[in-house]
Formats: sequence, structure tokens, C-alpha cells
Amino acid sequence: MAEYYAGFALGGFGLVIVEGAYTDDTWAQCYANQPGLVTDKHEEGWRDVVSAVKSEGGQIILQLIHAGALSQVIENPVAPSPIRPVGEMLQGYGHRQGAYGVPKELTLEQIGFIRTGFVDAARRAERAGFDGVEIHCANGYLLDQFLTADTNTRDDRYGGSLDNRLRLTVEIIHKVKAATGAEFLTGVRLSQAKANRQKYFWPNGLADAETIFSGVANAGADFIHLASEKGGYKVHSYTQDGENLTAFAKELTGLPVIANGGLHDIDLANEVISSEQADFISIGKTAMLNPDLPNRVAEGRALKNFTFDMFKYGVTVEGQRKWEADEAESEAA
Repeated sequence: MAEYYAGFALGGFGLVIVEGAYTDDTWAQCYANQPGLVTDKHEEGWRDVVSAVKSEGGQIILQLIHAGALSQVIENPVAPSPIRPVGEMLQGYGHRQGAYGVPKELTLEQIGFIRTGFVDAARRAERAGFDGVEIHCANGYLLDQFLTADTNTRDDRYGGSLDNRLRLTVEIIHKVKAATGAEFLTGVRLSQAKANRQKYFWPNGLADAETIFSGVANAGADFIHLASEKGGYKVHSYTQDGENLTAFAKELTGLPVIANGGLHDIDLANEVISSEQADFISIGKTAMLNPDLPNRVAEGRALKNFTFDMFKYGVTVEGQRKWEADEAESEAA
């Protein structure tokens, strides 16, 4: 992993945002082979990754995530409410497959335990040398399950109004900021679409966005990262009414905003930045096959097209390396 992530810094990426690490070893893990940041050994391992990235001149932020109802590892997952997630589990990502089960509703005490897990993981991230963390409230995972009315039917202070449904994310951001140093960044990842509901939009458009963006900003978030699912930036960085959300987040909060979703399209990426719709561009899937993407673009070299075939041997670094070796052998032949 250290070599893998250092490759992005070597390839010209200014910031590496590392895959979501789970925040407790009770309910948080979502996928097989997913890293955590819960133990001293985790912390030691991540320190090696951070050192490798920084040795290539990069900066590095760690996502912190809790699976909630979408766990494909935990036999009895938890969630804001006992509502079965729509869709089916992702193939190749976990021990469990097929339809999701009905999760157990979290008690207030358990919510406090989860909140503490995020804070403790952030402290460990700071000790391991990360430049910051990104609180993952996106893509249908636990904090997004709280945020979404369809998966949160609670009648306590964590349910009901959108402010209440955002409360846990706000509390986590606030407590992480209080528990870490002034130079340590605490951002938040948000999205409309979800891993298991790729056509989902915030139902009240800009009104919902105003509550969410202002809520995380007031909690102390240092940046907002708006992610997209398969629809990409042109679809899910807009409301159903066609209002641009990244530009709105910038104007409303004054925070740096990261745009995401198909932005390996260099013309689109340049348009997003030049028109001040966002401050930074993040690249996900295409970067996996082009860890030197910034250098390629600067030198006018073509990008390799992303393909899900790269997961033929599993969703692991080793699996990708084996697939790449097969491809190189085929090209040589």
C-alpha cells in the first residue's frame, strides 16, 4: 500500500485522499480487505504509507468511514433505523453477497460509541503523520444513512428534521477539530447518489444543500468534497433543477470545494476550475490506471481508459498488479 499510494505522489498528484478506513472494530467495516485505523498496528502501518507518500513530495488525507447497514463483513450490521437497504451487495467486495439484511437500530449509547470511534481514529491519523482526515458522509454509508430520510425514521434528536439527521456528522466534525491540532485538516465528503442508489438526489435541492453545507461549515469543516456516483459531475454535482452544487457550496460557505466525477475529462475539469465552480479536482477510477495522470496531462500523453476488468483477480492491490501483468504480457505478444 505504501508503494501504491506513493505512486500517485510521484505521478504528480498534489494530494492523495486515501480510501475509507473503518473507525471501530465492532460494526464499522464494510468490505473485505478494507483497512482500518483502530489499533496500534493499524497506526504503525499507516505511518509507513504516509512516509512513502511524503518522500515523493505528496500530501495525504485519510477518509474515515463507517459502513452502517451496507456492511458486507458484519453479520449483524447497525443503522439509524431498522430499514433494509435497497439493491444488492457489491460483487467482489465482501464475504457476504446478495440482498442486504435488516440492520439493528442504534441506541443513543451506541451512537456515542461510533462518534468516539471517529474521533479516536482522527487522533491516530494525526499521530501517523496524515495532513488531515475526510469525514465520510456520502455514498449511502452510515453518516449518509442518518442524513437520508428514507433510511432514518428516528424520532429522537438524530431523526426528523434535516438538521437533526445531520447532527451526528456535525458532532463528529466538531469533536475531531477539538481533538486535533490547528494545522490538521478536517474535511467532509458528501454526495447525493449512493453506492446502492445511484440515481438519488437530495429531494429539496438547494434548500437541502444550504442546510447541509452550512451545517458542516459551522461545525468547523476545512473543506467540502462533493462526490458523484456513475452519473458523474455533470449529473450529481447539480440538483434535479439544474443548480450547480459545488459553486453553491463555495459561495455559501467560503470553504475550499473539491469536485469529483468523470473529471479525467480534461476539458470539463478545466471548465469547472476556470468558471470557479470548484477549487480542486479529484480523480478516482481513472487514477487507478493512471497514477501519473497529472504528468501525462502536462506532457500531452493519452490516458489509459478505466475498465472494471482490472478487478478480475479481486479488489486488492495484488489483484490489480496481477491484472496489469497479464495486460502487459498480452501487449508484448
